[in-house]
Amino acid sequence: MASLNVGNLGEYLREQRRAAQLSLRQLADATGVSNPYLSQIERGLRKPSADVLQQVAKALRISAETLYVRAGILDEREREELETRAVILADPSINERQKNVLLQIYDSFRRENGFVPGPGADGKANADPAADADADGDAGLRKDAGPRNGDGAGADATEDQDPHS
Repeated sequence: MASLNVGNLGEYLREQRRAAQLSLRQLADATGVSNPYLSQIERGLRKPSADVLQQVAKALRISAETLYVRAGILDEREREELETRAVILADPSINERQKNVLLQIYDSFRRENGFVPGPGADGKANADPAADADADGDAGLRKDAGPRNGDGAGADATEDQDPHS
């Protein structure tokens, strides 16, 4: 079987697996992917799907986006954008509405600088609308984006606010 051009994905996976002190068999058990298939990926004989890479990343506790870039599935710029979004979404010190505002501002700056928003740039913190509802049950971002419940965020987030409202 000829080696596929998957960059240094296989070498990288082998390094990460060894750093995690896992055998190929242990990684196979943790991912639900067969031992021979993982071996072929590490040797550059197979190009794994995004789903397989996600399982491997989860088991190795590394970024799936990094694996996607190494496998040629994702562009480096898209990876950087996804990582920025992930950091915002993972911040426990801000609420869901504030995360949405930050993501919208981030997208607006990227558009202003000539970048088209990439995957996941829908302005929502979560794919599940129910998960977007914050403590008072208000899903997503309100039209006026003004402060509420004393959190003080969002008042300057929109330019078309009516000063008399």
